[in-house]
Amino acid sequence: MPGSLARAGILHTPHGDIKTPAFVAVGTKADVKGIQAAQFGELGIQTIIANTYHLYLSPGPELIEKAGGLHKFMGFDGPIMTDSGGFQVFSLGEGFGKKISKFLPPEAQVPTKGRDERDPNSLLQDLRAPAVYDEEIATSHGKLAIIDEEGVTFTSHIDGSLHRFTPERSIEIQHELGADIIFAFDECTSPAADEAYQKEAMDRTHRWADRSLKAHRQMSGKVRPSQKGLTFTPGIYGIVQGGKFEDLRIESATELAGMDFDGYGIGGSFSKDDILGILDKVNVVLPKEKPRHLLGIGEPEDIFIGVAAGIDTFDCVLPTRNGRTGGIYTKRGKIQIPNAGYKEDFGPLDTECGCPVCREHTRAYIHHLFRTKELLGPILASMHNLYFLTTLTARIRETILNGDFEEYRDSFLSGYKMR
Repeated sequence: MPGSLARAGILHTPHGDIKTPAFVAVGTKADVKGIQAAQFGELGIQTIIANTYHLYLSPGPELIEKAGGLHKFMGFDGPIMTDSGGFQVFSLGEGFGKKISKFLPPEAQVPTKGRDERDPNSLLQDLRAPAVYDEEIATSHGKLAIIDEEGVTFTSHIDGSLHRFTPERSIEIQHELGADIIFAFDECTSPAADEAYQKEAMDRTHRWADRSLKAHRQMSGKVRPSQKGLTFTPGIYGIVQGGKFEDLRIESATELAGMDFDGYGIGGSFSKDDILGILDKVNVVLPKEKPRHLLGIGEPEDIFIGVAAGIDTFDCVLPTRNGRTGGIYTKRGKIQIPNAGYKEDFGPLDTECGCPVCREHTRAYIHHLFRTKELLGPILASMHNLYFLTTLTARIRETILNGDFEEYRDSFLSGYKMR
């Protein structure tokens, strides 16, 4: 819209269109926690983003490919995104600096003789031996993560086994999963990393972006027998990095804008205060005609800021994560439905909401479900929260088209208490 970076558009994908701005539901393991795919439509869910790391570990990309791809496997015929797996394998903080040999039995040490040090496939073959099981590692996202120029070696949070991702392998897995939109492999750094390391990691991400693009082009259009002859070429997004440093973010956006990506993600680990203030500067650099996705941020106040800065799609785990603990989005802000004050409240979760939960149930009933630890409570809360964010972004889209986005934003936020 004039005088603003806010925009409304339509993303065309092999499995349907996405009207933007749009909230993308997180479907980590080929599911949105507690929600059946058949319910996506009534909750306003246009598309989901699944997690490459988790699906690689279980059930494995080969099985999903054999099932006909993610769409058939999970029973959802709408657009699906997959991330690169970078955020999970680069577990933040403690994992860096650990030596792989500490977790390997002598017979599983990586051999060096007769192996091409630069060949990622050779490295992958060498690293298939399982690591020694470690309880601490098994309960976290890849606590062991060793990064080199070729990729990252990491341990499974399930059983401590050792694995290897390279840009080429990440792209191959995402092609096997059969997503409509995939992401280039990137290095997700710690928010505590200094500018020198953020620069180093950003430069490596750019080199990996180039390798991801080349791998994607080689695999595009390949007919996979398990998909019964169905072929399509997914779109691929590059990921802007640079941590909290504005100059690095702009440099990263400039570098990636020169590559032939179909769209762009803005990623990395950071505080929201760091990233939200420079989104507009990054998006001015990125190609205007290509979509932009904000990875991992998407609460109501963030969506308004992101849209104003030119973001098209958002994903965030908080609607279902909050829902599982009784956190409910309302037009007046978030509430905690397990609190005693809702025991005799016979109104809907949000008086202005038209979701299936608010139409059929009261705050008192959902309070009761949480207090008695019934599984239905978190499910209903998650359904409501997802509907809240999908309809919020749909409403924002309408206001952009009507030319009154800023007026709607100011009105909404004036009544929304951020806790």
